Amino acid sequence: MRELLTSVDVLNTIQGGVSEPFVSVIEDRTARQIRVRVPGINKESVETEIHNNEITLYYTMPLQSAEKTVRMPRVIYSQPIPYFVEVKNIHASFEDRDLVIHMPFNGLYNGYHRKVTAGN
Repeated sequence: MRELLTSVDVLNTIQGGVSEPFVSVIEDRTARQIRVRVPGINKESVETEIHNNEITLYYTMPLQSAEKTVRMPRVIYSQPIPYFVEVKNIHASFEDRDLVIHMPFNGLYNGYHRKVTAGN
């Protein structure tokens, strides 16, 4: 983790700074939406990955090193996916200048209730 933070500091310094991303999380009765916009970054360049029940949004920036270009990731958003989100139905779309991640809820969103009785 320390190496990642150091690389972000180096990337920020070398590239002359980066734009602050705009991230909003909106929730209604059926789904959660993550809306992302990064000034100066094309919305199509923002990547979305689901790994080990965590959703991560990022883009890469080119970094010249020893006459080679290396693409360094810049994480915008990374959070665990709640148990009440239907992971298989998560999808993305573009709306105006934003990338929008749609995270539909499953049946557990309204809670789970069951009486448990002891058996012999």
